[in-house]
Amino acid sequence: MKKDIILAGVGGQGILTIATILGAAALNRGWHLKQAEVHGMSQRGGDVQSHLRLSDQPIWSDLIPFGQADMILSVEPMEALRYLPYLASDGWIIANKTPFKNIAVYPEEEQIYAEIAKHPNHVLIDADTIAKDVKAARGMNIVMLGAAVRQLGFSPEEIEAAIKAIFSRKGEAIVEANLRALNAGLSA
Repeated sequence: MKKDIILAGVGGQGILTIATILGAAALNRGWHLKQAEVHGMSQRGGDVQSHLRLSDQPIWSDLIPFGQADMILSVEPMEALRYLPYLASDGWIIANKTPFKNIAVYPEEEQIYAEIAKHPNHVLIDADTIAKDVKAARGMNIVMLGAAVRQLGFSPEEIEAAIKAIFSRKGEAIVEANLRALNAGLSA
């Protein structure tokens, strides 16, 4: 089994945290992983993307070829569209509705949503509002991860264990906030 995932967003939105959690869950399974990160002008709100390849077999390249990604997991809606050429025809787009308007000519939100909705396998949620509602305002990225778990083939328990391991040094309150965000994403 393999999963090729494009993680997309804007600097500071938690893309690399999602990659760390998924990587930990894969390693706990005994899987192989390769990750390639591309940081744009992330300090100025530029795009950030990561190719994350997970497999129970050896992986020879860290880059996902065009048309081969099983999922685009995007914490910013326009960034989901940027990576559509990578998505397999049966792949999933899991995207946050909340835009990060970092350019003067940001397209109309409804146009972006309509483009995402053209793909038969898509989930489009307002992860920012969901995170705030469960009192995990900084956990929008974890809400998005929760929304993607079932399509990625991980159990919620596997992701919970990875979150606990990664965030335990930051204290129980941070772990609990992230678990609330994960469960809210699972329900979204």
